[in-house]
Amino acid sequence: MIVMSRSQDHVEAINSTLRKAGHPVHCTWLPDARDLADALTQLNPEMLIAFIDELGVDLGSIMKVKQLSAPEMPVLIVRENVDEAAIAEAMRLGVQDVVTLANRSRLQSVASRELRAYRLERALSTTLSSAREYREQLQNFLEGSADAITHVQEGIIVDANNAWLELFGYSGEDVLAGMPLMDLFEQETHPALKGALVACLQGKWTDHALKVQALLSDGSSMSLELTLTKADYENEPATRISIPARHKKDLDLEVRLAEAVKNDASTRFLQQRYLIAAVRERCGISTKGGVRQFAHIKPDRFIDIQRSIGVLASEDFMAQLADLLRVQITPADICGRFGGNGFLILLERGTARDGETWADNVVKRVGEHTFSIGDKTLSATVTVGLGLLSPADSDVAGAITDAISASRRGRELGGNQMYAVDKSDTDTRVQAYDKIWVKHIKSALMENRFRLVQQPIASLLGEDKGMFDVLVRMLDEQGNEVLPAEFIAAAERNDLMKNIDRWVIGASLAFAANRKAACIFVRVSKDTILDKSVITWLETQLKSQKIEPKRLCIQVTEEIATQYVRQTKELAESLRKLGFRFALEHFGTGRDPLKLLADIDMNFIKVDGSLMQGLSTNQLQQQRVKGLVEAAKRKGVETVAERVEDANTMAVLWQLGIEFIQGYFVNAPEEVTMSGDR
Repeated sequence: MIVMSRSQDHVEAINSTLRKAGHPVHCTWLPDARDLADALTQLNPEMLIAFIDELGVDLGSIMKVKQLSAPEMPVLIVRENVDEAAIAEAMRLGVQDVVTLANRSRLQSVASRELRAYRLERALSTTLSSAREYREQLQNFLEGSADAITHVQEGIIVDANNAWLELFGYSGEDVLAGMPLMDLFEQETHPALKGALVACLQGKWTDHALKVQALLSDGSSMSLELTLTKADYENEPATRISIPARHKKDLDLEVRLAEAVKNDASTRFLQQRYLIAAVRERCGISTKGGVRQFAHIKPDRFIDIQRSIGVLASEDFMAQLADLLRVQITPADICGRFGGNGFLILLERGTARDGETWADNVVKRVGEHTFSIGDKTLSATVTVGLGLLSPADSDVAGAITDAISASRRGRELGGNQMYAVDKSDTDTRVQAYDKIWVKHIKSALMENRFRLVQQPIASLLGEDKGMFDVLVRMLDEQGNEVLPAEFIAAAERNDLMKNIDRWVIGASLAFAANRKAACIFVRVSKDTILDKSVITWLETQLKSQKIEPKRLCIQVTEEIATQYVRQTKELAESLRKLGFRFALEHFGTGRDPLKLLADIDMNFIKVDGSLMQGLSTNQLQQQRVKGLVEAAKRKGVETVAERVEDANTMAVLWQLGIEFIQGYFVNAPEEVTMSGDR
């Protein structure tokens, strides 16, 4: 809620009074009435409480601003003294009631009453709107009777049922027979669809929903999800493609209504209150790896768009913008309508750079799209602001504020861009931060409170080879898991990485001996690259563990290899002589990755996860990854794609010739099946 008062003590009084009544209230202090309009728009509060005696502003003026920006929101007035005449006058102006701080019990009762009435009215309005939408969906359910199904051989449609024909707008049993399947889908969908067809025929595609943009007979497009299965057609191998009939989704009426109440009718994304609840619930669960970012997306010059197509038609524009975003998000992302003409998305990605690449792809995709609104067409751009949620704390509100500030700043700079707030720490803060973490890291090393987690690496070419990537976790004194993002930077700045690297290598050797894995990827820091004694130490470890060294692949980042080319080359050669394998990870985004590939003897490259963001629809990125894969194959180097998060990306990687993939789409990191004690 918003509390308008000259005194912050009044804000604290309201806060404590309502919290004692059981309300999890968050009070925003507004000492200047001139800021009310902006606050109502940005905060979307459930109540306004104004200490009218001290504000020096006419109550009628406040109510006019409120009526324009938040007409349904309840307003309470606080006065020193209250009588029936004052209450009557305030209610005539639209105020719900007048209270005093002298009678806290009445304040609690009035606030509870008005909040309940406001929420019930809002829920009823939303339910009625959703019910209308549901009736339309129910009509579609009654009209549809079967899944839309087609069979494809060598990319050619050999048959299609009536439901498929109707969905795409064709009539006549054989009208599609002999037509290339790709003619029914937009160009940007082709790489993913081609890859999925190949994978399906090879038996490597199981229950993955493929997102596509279909081209209908009238020239319009539609977002669909395809299910692919291997089949026979007239005794020849074929791929059966099906689109589930609409009535097979959410048959339970109560489930449909419950979902409809939560979702915005135009965009079908979560309404703001349900979005915030979902975000808080998700962020209350610690992530097993990667980062969480908020993306705030707003159309640029939205007023011009409204003038062009009309205020009412602007909802159709928002619905089409939502459809564009829907293709870009993963099942793990949480997306909702936020602040009228904006969207807020909680992204879970491998690195912050992945989120930035994703945002750049959204900006590019929207900028290239032509919106059709009635008989008008228009182009539009968006600005995407990013706010990083620090793993060290769970300040969801702060990260959302950063994302909103970033999108605002991006629009001020001209829009049509991704913008992230720079929140780099000062030297003083870094020193204080390091002092705490150095103590924790040293004690964790002494008390053996590090652990490994494993992430499978899946093969796209045949049977999985038992390959794993291992990552380090630290346990605090209470046994809670601490992610590398929280402590690795401090370890790097304070010369502790060599000790951590050696613990990880030693534990990985023990893991390899215990698990009998074919290949375990172990990442090391620049400290190990520069460590002259590491080869001698590895020789001693091999003698004690007695495992085949080729089962361990030491990996360093492309960035480190670029900075220390000579040392990386020497280490790779020494490791090869001992029988270890070597890899460069986060590969393909540096100054000259192909020169590194030519200069350093390696077994694998792991293509950077940022190149996976939007890969299924970005032809330039596809060509870039294809070039890396072809160069690696010429050198006899195997390829792994990092941070693969959806079926469409995997399908494109099939087409590009990538041999292995890893990421949350394959499997989230799991604790290794041994203690890791050394």
